[in-house]
Formats: sequence, C-alpha cells, structure tokens
Amino acid sequence: MAGKVYLIGAGPGDPDLLTVRALRLLQSAELVVHDRLVSPEIMALVPATARCIPVGKAAGFHSVPQDRINEILVELAREGHSVIRLKGGDPLIFGRGSEEAEALAAAGIPYSYIPGITAAQGASASTGVPLTHRGLATGVRYVTGHRAKDATLDLHWESLADPDTTLVVYMGAGNMAEIAARLIAAGMPVDLPVLAVSHATTPRETRLLSDLTQIGADLARAPMEAPVLFMIGRVAGLYETAALPLPRELRSAHLRVVSNG
Repeated sequence: MAGKVYLIGAGPGDPDLLTVRALRLLQSAELVVHDRLVSPEIMALVPATARCIPVGKAAGFHSVPQDRINEILVELAREGHSVIRLKGGDPLIFGRGSEEAEALAAAGIPYSYIPGITAAQGASASTGVPLTHRGLATGVRYVTGHRAKDATLDLHWESLADPDTTLVVYMGAGNMAEIAARLIAAGMPVDLPVLAVSHATTPRETRLLSDLTQIGADLARAPMEAPVLFMIGRVAGLYETAALPLPRELRSAHLRVVSNG
C-alpha cells in the first residue's frame, strides 16, 4: 500500500511555536524531506534514526527543482513510507504546499496539511511590531518579492501602494531596492517606515529599521542573511516605542541593526 505525505509548516524557527500535531509527527518521523530554511532548532527535534532528505532552495539556486521534489514525494510514498514534508513557515503561504499536494493527488497519494505560524506573524510577535493597529493600518497584505526562475516582478504596484495597509514582503532581500522604488513611483510616501527581520524568532534574529528611500542602500551596507521578511507601513514606525529588546543595537543616521549576536 502507498504511504502518506504530511505537509507540515515548521513555523518561523522557534520550536516552541510548532503546533502540537507537528511536534508529535516530527518526533516520530522515519523519513523527512525538508527545506533549507527550516531552522536547526526544528531539525534537532527529528529522531537521529530518521532519514533526512534536504531539498533546499536559495535565491538564484535550486538544489532540487520543484518538479523533482514532487516526484520524490510520490516515489517515497509509493514505497509505503510515511513522509514528513517539512517547510518553513506555513505550507500554504508561499510554501508551494498546494503544488506538491496537486502532484500527490494526481498520483493517488493521500496527504494532510499541518499549518505553521507564518513568518509575518512570527516576526511581528518577536519584534513587538503589530501587523495592524488602529489608526495606522486597517489591513495587511502578504506578497512575494521573488519570482520563479528570476522572472521580472510583475506585482500590481498601484494596488500595493496603500499606506493604510501593512505590506509584508517575503523573499524580497535581493529585490528590495527595486520594490521600494516601484512602490514610491506608485504613490507610497518616501519616508514610510520599513522593518526588515532576518531569522525571526531564533537566536540569530537580526532587525533593520529603515524607510522606503533608504532600505536599498541600508541593505547594501549591512546585508541580512536569509530568510528576511520586510514589514512596510506605518506600523513599522512603532518599533521605536514597541520593540521587544535584543541584547545589542547598532545605530546610524539611516540604519538600525539589532541582533542577538
């Protein structure tokens, strides 16, 4: 009989933020297919006896193409394995979980989703900066800052340039200067705050507070290690008063980097 695939969201990185079901499945795992951005703290929960298959991706480099990942999941399940497919964040928010589910369904392989806390929520909680706040943001919108195969960013810039909505950009570090320029051209205020968070919720968390005009230059001066999330909007300005502290702060005229290091 065919096995089953569990599409699990590992959350933003802190093991304490896993769902109970995700933790139970991880601790009893025999075979784990995992992404590069799953934190080492999460991977440490996998039994030493489990077989782990890395299928990580980085900007401009895919160690295993998505089509091949789909095939791997089908092949392993057809061998009768119970497969843990472990993804950073939530499998249904920029996680390609639904693409893998389509391939599994087409092959007649049963699967289940186990949700995870998405990076935006994790970064909001770890920094103390809300995604919505009365008088500052009436909504929040998640967008990807990267296109498959490095295709041109074809986002609807006019609809995104709404200062009353917090804009959260995933996977945008390599394109942030362009994204900021396009948002400004579409009408976003040039001094709109931007908070960038790397490795949110983990001991490696780093923060950078900037604005739309400076974020590109700030990242060039102080590159941040992936995964990096960008919170764009008036709520990011609350960092000055609402930020949850980290041990070290570095400041300059247009740059603040905060790190646990």
